[in-house]
Amino acid sequence: MIISHAHQFIFFAVPKTATHAVREALRVHLKEGDWEQQMLFGEQVLPIPEIAAVKHGHITANEIRPFLDRQQWAYRKIAFVRHPFDRFVSACAFLNRDNPNYESNARQWMKAALQRPQFRQRLLIRPQVEQLCIEGQLVMDFVGRYESLQKSLDSLFDQLGLVSVDLKQRNASQHKHVEHYLDEDLKRDLRTMYEQDFAVFEY
Repeated sequence: MIISHAHQFIFFAVPKTATHAVREALRVHLKEGDWEQQMLFGEQVLPIPEIAAVKHGHITANEIRPFLDRQQWAYRKIAFVRHPFDRFVSACAFLNRDNPNYESNARQWMKAALQRPQFRQRLLIRPQVEQLCIEGQLVMDFVGRYESLQKSLDSLFDQLGLVSVDLKQRNASQHKHVEHYLDEDLKRDLRTMYEQDFAVFEY
């Protein structure tokens, strides 16, 4: 999470949506006094102990809201989202990055994992709406798309009055095209699990 008082925006980092690359692009414009809750490298600057103590950078709107005053909460709230199928495949590949046997039985691994409630509650797997909505309502002012990442970033920077930068790939998962992994049964289960993501983000 990044909170820029200088440019009045809050960046919510949704897992597996190029968050490290976007953070790096935004970081160029941060000023003294701006806050960053999680960095891939370096130190965090966030004077909210309860949020600073979180061990990942994917804070939800519901988690941060109680710690911001009315003026801060009125900052432009921004995030990027990704097609649920593609994001799920990427997340599974990331979770299995040290598993040499994963690629040979990835589909079976995914199907078995989806049957476990503990897996479905993992940060990388949970629906994107859970991070970006409060009481079922989307509270973001700008939602960019992973599928048109540079174009979305350019549009965001234009709205913020900032000079855009070329994105660099960071922390990417290695996997084949999504259609290689998903059969109709798996697609059906994912449509059910991510029903609200499909609806809210119009995928």
